Amino acid sequence: MASRITTFLVTLIVAGTVVAGLIVGAQRDEATGPVDLIITNGRVFTSLHGPLAEAVAVRGNKILRVGTNREIKRLRRPQTVTIDARGGSVLPGFNDGHAHLLAGGLARAQLDLSGLRSVEAIQAAIRDYAKANPDQAWIRGRGWAYEAFPGDLPTRQQLDAVVPDRPAFFTAFDGHTAWVNTKALQLAGIDRHTPDPAGGTIVRHPATGQPTGALGESAVAMVRQLLPEPGPAARLDALRAAMAEAHAHGITSVQIAGGRPEDLELLDTLRNAGELELRVYAALSLDDAEGQPDFDRLESVRDRFPDDPLLKAGAIKIMLDGVVETHTAALLQPYADRRTTGMLRYEPDELTRLVTDLDRRGWQVLIHAIGDRAVRVALDALETARAVNPAPPRGRRHRLEHVETIDPADISRFASLGVLVSQQPLHASPGPGELDVWLHRLGRDRAGRGWLWGTLASAGARVVFGSDWPVVTIDPLPALHVATTRTSVPGEPAAGYLPDERLPLAEAIHAYTAAGAYASFDDQRKGTLEPGMLADIVILTEDIFAEGARIPDARVAMTIFDGRVVYDRDESGTTD
Repeated sequence: MASRITTFLVTLIVAGTVVAGLIVGAQRDEATGPVDLIITNGRVFTSLHGPLAEAVAVRGNKILRVGTNREIKRLRRPQTVTIDARGGSVLPGFNDGHAHLLAGGLARAQLDLSGLRSVEAIQAAIRDYAKANPDQAWIRGRGWAYEAFPGDLPTRQQLDAVVPDRPAFFTAFDGHTAWVNTKALQLAGIDRHTPDPAGGTIVRHPATGQPTGALGESAVAMVRQLLPEPGPAARLDALRAAMAEAHAHGITSVQIAGGRPEDLELLDTLRNAGELELRVYAALSLDDAEGQPDFDRLESVRDRFPDDPLLKAGAIKIMLDGVVETHTAALLQPYADRRTTGMLRYEPDELTRLVTDLDRRGWQVLIHAIGDRAVRVALDALETARAVNPAPPRGRRHRLEHVETIDPADISRFASLGVLVSQQPLHASPGPGELDVWLHRLGRDRAGRGWLWGTLASAGARVVFGSDWPVVTIDPLPALHVATTRTSVPGEPAAGYLPDERLPLAEAIHAYTAAGAYASFDDQRKGTLEPGMLADIVILTEDIFAEGARIPDARVAMTIFDGRVVYDRDESGTTD
C-alpha cells in the first residue's frame, strides 16, 4: 500500500513538473520568439464579451497576444513591424456574410445608376454612356431604383428614347428586375405571345398585352443569357478588383451567396498564384425550380473545395421568393396596394423534399426568404429536415437570407431550430423613399415588422450581417450605423425607424465578424482578436466606441490579412 502511494506521489510530482515546464516554455517563447507585427495605441475590440484592449501582437499569420501598450511593446524585436493605431478602433477583419463577389467586380465596369432618383437623370446618364461607348454591342448597367419611375417600373420606350440603335439591359438595384429596350426584346424573341417562365414575369401593357420592357425574377434570364460573356481573363480581373474593394473597406472574409462552380475555379486560380488575399466561402446557386438537382456534380465541387481557411464550398443557395418592391416577396396576406400575395418559386412540399435531401447529404442550406410567408415555408422545411435526418458530423447551421418581414409567431423558431438570420442592414436604410415604398406595399402593420434584428437577437437567434454587394456598397461602416441607430446615414428619421430594433455597437460588430465566422463553420479560427486566431484585422481612423462618435465619419486606415498589410490608406492616395 505504501509503495503504491509513493508511486502515485512521484507520478504526480513528475506530471506537475512537466506541466510547469510547458508553461514556462510557452512564456519564454512568447517573450523571446519572433514577433512579426504589433499594433499599439488602439481601442481593440477583442470579442463580444471581451474587454477593450490597447495593443495586439502578431506572429506569422496568427494573433500572439492582446493587451496593454506596455505589455505588447515589450515583445517588440528588431524585425517587428510596428503600427500606431493613433487612437482608432481596432477590430477583427470584417466578414461579409452575404455578397456577390464576381458580380461586384464586374459591375465596376458597368454604368452605375444608383443614387439617381428621376427618369430624366437616369436617361441622361444612359445617353451619355452610350455616346461615350460607341463600340459596345450592348449598353448595360445596373442600380436603378423603382421609385424613380411612375408606377415603380420603367418602360422600353423610356430606354428606346436614349438607346435606339443597340440592345440595352439594365438591372434594378436589387437584381430582381431587368429593364430592356425594344431591340433587346426582339433579340430574345419576347412578344405579347411569349409565356411567362416558371418563377418569373414578363410585365405587359394591360390593354395590349405587349411587353413593357420590365422583366421580373427568372424572366431576367431570357435576355441576360444573350449578353456577351466576359472571358476568364476579364473575370479574373474583376475578382482582383473586388478584392481590392473589399480590402479598402476592412473586409477580410466574404461569403458568396450563390455562384457557379466555374467561379470557384477562378478563385482557385488566384489561390494557386498566391493572389487570393480574401477568405471565401462559396454557396452554389440552386435557382432552377424545375427538375432534380445534379447532386453528383454538386458534391464533386464540394469534394474539390473542402474545408480550408482560404477557399471552400459546402453550402447551397435556394431562391424561394422575390422582393417587396415588385410584389414578388411571398406574403401570408395580400399586399396592401395590390390583390396578390407574391410568389413562391417552390411549392412548400417541393421545398421540404429538396431541403430534407440537402440536409441529409450534409449541405448547409441558405434560403432567400423575404416575405413572411416565405420565411414560414422555409422554417417549416428546415424543421422537417431536422426531425427526419440525423445531424451531420459538423452540425447544422442553416440560414435564411434577408428576412425582411416576419410574422410574430415565427420569431422564436429561429433559436429553437438553430437557424441563422442573415441580414443586410443597408437594405433597411430608412430614407424617405425606402420607407414610402414599404408603407405603400405592406401597410403599416407589416412595415412595422421590418428587419427585426433586435427582436430576433433578443429571442436567441444568431444574427449575421453582410452587404449583398453590388446591390449596395460593400462598406460595413454605414451598415453598422444603420444597425445601431435605425436611421439612414444622413440621420433620417431623427427618431429612428423602429428604434427598439437598434443593436448595441458590440453586438453589431459581432454580427459582422464572429457571427459570420460561425455561419461559415470558421469560428474556431477567425472572427475575434484572441491568441491563436488568424491575424485578420482592420484599423479605423476613429474610435467608434467614443461617446458621440458617428460611425460613418470613420474610415479604414489599414487592413491586415493573414498577418500582412494589404491596404494602407496613407499609401493608397485615397481622398474623401
